[in-house]
Amino acid sequence: MALSTDVLTSYKKIDEAAVDALLAKEIAANDKKIVVLDDDPTGVQTVHDISVYTNWDKDSVRKAFEEENNLFYIMTNSRGFTAEQTDKAHHEIAAVVDEVSKETGKKYIFISRSDSTLRGHYPLETEILAKEYAKNTGSIIDGEILCPFFKEGGRFTIDNVHYVKYGDELVPANETEFAKDKTFGYVAANMNDYIEEKTKGAFKADSVIGISLEDIHDCNIDKIEEQLMAVKDFNKIIVNAVDYVDVKVFCVAMYRAMAKGKVFMFRTAAGIVKVMGGVTDQPLLTREQMVVKETSNGGIIVVGSHTDKTTKQVECLKELKDIEFIELDATLVKDDAAFEAEVQRCLDKEEECIKAGKTVCCYTTRALITADTGDKEDELRLSVKISDAVQSLVGRLSVTPAFVIAKGGITSSDVGTKALAVQKANVLGQIKPGIPVWQTGPESKFPQTPYVIFPGNVGEITTLKEAVEVLTK
Repeated sequence: MALSTDVLTSYKKIDEAAVDALLAKEIAANDKKIVVLDDDPTGVQTVHDISVYTNWDKDSVRKAFEEENNLFYIMTNSRGFTAEQTDKAHHEIAAVVDEVSKETGKKYIFISRSDSTLRGHYPLETEILAKEYAKNTGSIIDGEILCPFFKEGGRFTIDNVHYVKYGDELVPANETEFAKDKTFGYVAANMNDYIEEKTKGAFKADSVIGISLEDIHDCNIDKIEEQLMAVKDFNKIIVNAVDYVDVKVFCVAMYRAMAKGKVFMFRTAAGIVKVMGGVTDQPLLTREQMVVKETSNGGIIVVGSHTDKTTKQVECLKELKDIEFIELDATLVKDDAAFEAEVQRCLDKEEECIKAGKTVCCYTTRALITADTGDKEDELRLSVKISDAVQSLVGRLSVTPAFVIAKGGITSSDVGTKALAVQKANVLGQIKPGIPVWQTGPESKFPQTPYVIFPGNVGEITTLKEAVEVLTK
């Protein structure tokens, strides 16, 4: 059942400055590197001045461990993987991270950052990480903390139900288009039931521990710590939260439990990563902060996401008269020759416009293309093929655009790793709430070009248009 957004302001107020002081002490005492495995590039949507690595070779992981920052991201892109590919990647990452940990003498914890609407390879990813962590370190994971809270994207958890903000309403996530995802869909409203559904009954709904908003808003940190100290056998903990200060209260208790020897795995959205890492707030980015190499060329926007919100955002973008719109006919994807010809047609038009100083928006046919087999992994492979075509519209450019915007999780991952060939990027911050900007490294196709990673399910209808306006002023 939907709730009014009035509920978000109805809770008892917390002295945030006092909580910040407590949390700062706990973060300072934590000697573990926070390794965030991000299943698409959108997970850096709450942080700034943090490194994100697009591969997990030993040299990259060692560089990450040697950084002063207490956290770093490894972009796995596993939301675009099959289960088999995901399994392989997570075993590899766990092994390399532990090897570097032993060589550097720095302990670590894993956060599996995934979609704020509960999609992705769950519980597969955290099960692999937990088993490998136990094998490699000798420490058994006591519990798994689930925190899908993501304020910037309008994602809140109340009474163990996760909600998505639509206008003045909070709609249970299972009633949204995201829960109907052909690869990662689900039916449960209550997260206890979601866990039982996703784990196929291995963890029962009534065994899941919920950290209540009442205890959080009463700052009952001792009670929350007791709940965490009692967790064992990889049992699940749900964090209810309607604001960042709620997550901060929880993290004080969590760090205290960890200091007493409890070991946790994390399956979260972007919000708690910022809190655990002590990342400060900063204003939204200006054009001057993002565009460090001025050019007379136009920028490029590529859109792969098919969410209803994305489609409406693209329509709103059309209000800007100085942008050229090019539609890639994705219905041709099952005919290799015809699809390649269509990609080349779009590419030629893009090149012409960008050289003339005009920004281009290339988007896929809005009709959702489905596999004939009905198999989930066939659906995923088809979407990956379309995304590969979309990224090539950046990767095959011979002209350097003023900026790059990629819309959608799989699309933005492919553009970052394949088209732009980024190995390490610095997260500058956000152009709009929940919409991160990378500064590409010297090894990339277009060095020091601002790369805007625009999730398919974030922002208001006008947000894409507003972000483009910031970059084209």
